[in-house]
Amino acid sequence: MGGIFKAYDIRGVVPDELDASWAHAVGVAFAEFAGAEEIVVARDMRLTSPEIAGAVADGIRQAGVGVIDIGLASTDLLYFASGKLDRPGAMITASHNPGNYNGIKLCREGAAPIGAESGLVEIEARARELKERGFSPAAAKGGIRSLSMLEPYVEHVRSFIDLSDLAPLRVIADTANGMGGLVVPAVFDGLGVHLEILYPELDGSFPNHPADPIQPENLIDLKARVLAEKADIGLAFDGDADRVFVVDDKAAPLFGSTTTALIARRMLERNPGSIVLYNLICSKAVPELIEAQGGVAIRTRVGHSFIKGEMARTGAIFGGEHSGHYYFRDNYRADSGMIAALTILAEISRQRIELSKLRSELEPYAASGEVNTRVRDVASVLAFVERAYEGRAVEDHLDGLTLDFGDWWFNLRPSNTEPLLRMNLEARTASEVSKRSQEVLAVVAKADSETL
Repeated sequence: MGGIFKAYDIRGVVPDELDASWAHAVGVAFAEFAGAEEIVVARDMRLTSPEIAGAVADGIRQAGVGVIDIGLASTDLLYFASGKLDRPGAMITASHNPGNYNGIKLCREGAAPIGAESGLVEIEARARELKERGFSPAAAKGGIRSLSMLEPYVEHVRSFIDLSDLAPLRVIADTANGMGGLVVPAVFDGLGVHLEILYPELDGSFPNHPADPIQPENLIDLKARVLAEKADIGLAFDGDADRVFVVDDKAAPLFGSTTTALIARRMLERNPGSIVLYNLICSKAVPELIEAQGGVAIRTRVGHSFIKGEMARTGAIFGGEHSGHYYFRDNYRADSGMIAALTILAEISRQRIELSKLRSELEPYAASGEVNTRVRDVASVLAFVERAYEGRAVEDHLDGLTLDFGDWWFNLRPSNTEPLLRMNLEARTASEVSKRSQEVLAVVAKADSETL
């Protein structure tokens, strides 16, 4: 795969990389691949989304397939619609990328994932064939109808908690001019929570800050507001609002692993003995908590298509990723930032203690966060690192290279789109993390210098 076709979706700068003709070709290819009578189409608030969504819909209809247009939506709203209506879906969004980007996320009926290993390669090949053949748009054969799914989506999201559990918490939500501005107020309306939203206006130019809350600089406004208002929690959503990042009452961000553990505990209390998934860069604290709660912990590769596939195979009740994606079996195994946010609020309300205290028991280790290193030959560097530590650790190759030394571990995995190695390392203390990180990165640098 290459160009605008990534491991999990289609994405690029508009119009230099992704334009209406590419979107039309993808629409045709997706309709042929899906083999359905209708396909749900939704879009985010980006300035180019109406054009790209229209071209995708035209391609679908040209292939003789009907379109259900649900209009402006978060990605998890699109997944809900796909599951509820049992139709394939196409979401027009570039998630957290800057405003000059756009993209297309695809799913099968029931919100089942489509990625490089589950159909996207075939869709790419057909779209490229259409482009190279110089096809031109033809008259639509399929119909189109509009349908609002926001109200049933709100009801669905709320069904994951007992609304009577919620205390009158003070909540600050930064939706960063993204699709959270549509779904957050709708979900919270009438719940008795004191909600303040930063940058709720839908604006694809992102005039305040990028809708990428994994970057610390994009949490500055939220953290300041949490402290100023003495809020109980801060919630930061990315551009398409499928991910949420949490800030506690002292304005300290939670790692995705901590949020995964917090949600897993609540899900296991409500569903004793269930299976919970976690990806391999999550903290060891996550499987330890799952097992302590009587659940079954299963480790997975990074990426939504792998987690959703494993959920289908195992019947897992919940799955979490360190990157802020949280998957729920009863949400058609799809990820939802809103369901995660409500679950955390319900847990804070039930425990009746501050989030800053609640999190402390879930964070027994220190972590490096993700450290990216550009290398010339990813495979050669991984092989070099593996040889350098041979016989000193338990190793596996589920996703890249993981070496576990008992009291510390690290994972090196390649980027799907760039010649980068992503390192995540965990140890008992911050000083040990610093020491071991320098050690591993030095080995990576040595490996890269010897790669010709």
